[in-house]
Amino acid sequence: MRTIDLSPLYRSFIGSDRLASLIDAANRADSQSTYPPYNIELLGDDKYQISMAVAGFSQDDITIEAQENTLSVQGKKPEQEDSEAASRKFLHKGISERNFERKFQLGDHVKVTGAAMADGLLHINLERVIPEAKKPRKIEIGSRLLENQNDK
Repeated sequence: MRTIDLSPLYRSFIGSDRLASLIDAANRADSQSTYPPYNIELLGDDKYQISMAVAGFSQDDITIEAQENTLSVQGKKPEQEDSEAASRKFLHKGISERNFERKFQLGDHVKVTGAAMADGLLHINLERVIPEAKKPRKIEIGSRLLENQNDK
């Protein structure tokens, strides 16, 4: 995989740092591992659910953190003592139970509304909440906007 240097974008475009950051983040997201598998489901017009297969992990082993437009899910198994690990002998080991970190880029105004675990699946609920100021509004022809009346 090629590595792209985006530093010239940061120097050339004043005020467009966010665009360059998004491109840089998308480039880094491609290098993530595919573990654990997940689904993203559309539940309604502005409601989504991420379901991750986290077999072998308990609620205490998983950390979910939302910061700006990034959702981070980490799974860390507690360290086993050598005697306990040595006493287990597998004929076949298909459940990896390895530590993981999975990051999701969230769209603008997408908020995490809850999380739950059931049957080895972690469900994270998301909702897009657009502020009233950002919603489209209909302007009647011949009317004056309240914002423009103060300009007189």
